[in-house]
Amino acid sequence: MVHLQDFTFNAFAENTFLLWDDHKQGTIIDPGCYDKEEIEILADFITQENIQIKQIVATHCHVDHVLGVSALKHKYRVPYIIPEKEKSVLQAVKVYAPMYGFQLYQEAEADAYFDGTQEIRVGNEKGKILQVPGHSPGHVAFYFEKEKFVIGGDVLFRESIGRTDLPGGSFDVLINSIHQQLFVLPDDVVVYPGHGPATTIDYEKKYNPFCAIRS
Repeated sequence: MVHLQDFTFNAFAENTFLLWDDHKQGTIIDPGCYDKEEIEILADFITQENIQIKQIVATHCHVDHVLGVSALKHKYRVPYIIPEKEKSVLQAVKVYAPMYGFQLYQEAEADAYFDGTQEIRVGNEKGKILQVPGHSPGHVAFYFEKEKFVIGGDVLFRESIGRTDLPGGSFDVLINSIHQQLFVLPDDVVVYPGHGPATTIDYEKKYNPFCAIRS
């Protein structure tokens, strides 16, 4: 079974996720922890639960989702794995991070890439990688069928969607990703987004003003 704990970090109120299996093998997704205090909040929970971190992975690589990568890679000595099409997105962060108030950002480097055919592993458990571009060019989501949840990044929010005015973004591509990759999941699947509260596939199909498909 995959267990989940979420944390909200940095000035953008970004959701960072920690997943682990029954054997306490853990994966950190989109670490937005920026300062020492935020990093310690995450690290203290990992220590308290006796979780062994095996990897850090990304849904996408905008600044608010990568702020803690460098410190956590150093602390846990684990690889950082990102979608291959997010390489340039990650490389750009060091240029614009100070303009968003993140003067202390430490550049993160990817160690490996999702190539579009792989599964995400959390210890002995596995999930499906969904290709959901539109907010960013290589954006992915992580779907765990048995547990009925998806880590969706900045694609689908409760009654909203990710912005599409950043480099590599496209409204039409994003809406297609939602309809073709997320709305085909069972209605009771919980969506854990990169910002804001969790929602469900059914709720967004009915009430999302940008992409609802039924009333």
